[in-house]
Amino acid sequence: MLPDALRFRSPEPLVDIGANLSHESFRDDLDDVLTRAADANLAALVLTGTDRTSIESGLALCERDSPLPLYLTAGLHPHHAADFDTDFAALMKEALARPEVVAVGECGLDYHRNFSDPADQRRAFEAQLEIAARSGAPLFLHEREAGRDMLEMLRHWRDDISRAVVHCFTGERDILYGYLDLNLYIGQTGWLCDERRGRHLRELVGDIPLDRLMVETDCPYLLPRNLPAKLKGRRHEPALLPWIVREIAACRDSDEAELAAATTATAQRFFALESLESRNE
Repeated sequence: MLPDALRFRSPEPLVDIGANLSHESFRDDLDDVLTRAADANLAALVLTGTDRTSIESGLALCERDSPLPLYLTAGLHPHHAADFDTDFAALMKEALARPEVVAVGECGLDYHRNFSDPADQRRAFEAQLEIAARSGAPLFLHEREAGRDMLEMLRHWRDDISRAVVHCFTGERDILYGYLDLNLYIGQTGWLCDERRGRHLRELVGDIPLDRLMVETDCPYLLPRNLPAKLKGRRHEPALLPWIVREIAACRDSDEAELAAATTATAQRFFALESLESRNE
């Protein structure tokens, strides 16, 4: 349940490009979560596939009845990079043949925790870059404290991949500019709403061209700290995306409705989503 103080309908439809709805915290109330997302004027959700389990469960979620369209990415998170093998590559390719699977990823590099050895991370990422290049699918990228290696690898592959978004960007100015120089897209989350660690993003978000900015919750993680009421359990969910958009608009000194409409148009174009209007009729 969301307190009434947190129920906020976006002035324009939104697309949450990163929702981890396969997470066990959504097991008992997913229908309510989806209904609340639709009530908040979310037009679609892109679920995140990070390993075999989340891809398989994500495909099942996309087939269920839902008040708004569900899509999925398919990839291997760098935390699990040591698990990348030919069987997983085959799973990704099979998933990408499905119309609801709209990107390769979540893939990339994460040197913050190094749950997988950096060499394994680079090996798995290289393999997924090749899958994206061969399939023509866009990339849904993860990077944390690995921007220079990420940029080096992406520069090598940039002419072969169609387009890519750095989801939940949290890095510094020089890394952001490196991604923008490669004509990449940037995803922003509730990290920007965190006065402890997101302060630099509040200054940088205005440097992202409006036609390359997308928004996401990365739920159930990264609950925004700008919410006007406390949330029991602190589980993030897609219905709270309008609060993130409101904060981004304030940081950019821009109109909230204009920002919402622009990010949705960008997401629809980037992921080649079918008409959201026709899906909701």
